[in-house]
Amino acid sequence: MSRKIFVNLPVKNLDQSVEFFGQLGFEFNPEFTDETATCMIVSDDIFVMLLTEDKFKTFTPKAICDATQNTEVLVCLSCDRREEVDSLVSKAVSGGGSTYNDPQDYGFMYAHGFQDLDGHIWELMYMEPGAVPQ
Repeated sequence: MSRKIFVNLPVKNLDQSVEFFGQLGFEFNPEFTDETATCMIVSDDIFVMLLTEDKFKTFTPKAICDATQNTEVLVCLSCDRREEVDSLVSKAVSGGGSTYNDPQDYGFMYAHGFQDLDGHIWELMYMEPGAVPQ
């Protein structure tokens, strides 16, 4: 059985976050969605649980990090093409997100990213097929 990963992120406004990520093309599993949480589908084995801050607090005794001021995690997603990287960043910025650096072009790898509405950093990268020997 393959492992699945569930990244849990606190959000200030769940409806706005769902709208933001929906504009980027992500879908949500209605079976794991209510007024306090939603399950964003990244792939068959990768999911992001967007949780209201009150719901998130029930899972940890620690204070929630203000991601606009501090970094608690870097989420990196692969893309199929360089253009997909740029397109997703553009959609994120149009939807109220922001960039935090310039695109990074390493020849065999291209990366850029955005901060979502709550300041979480999402790195997007494309790597040329065959760039890494197997």
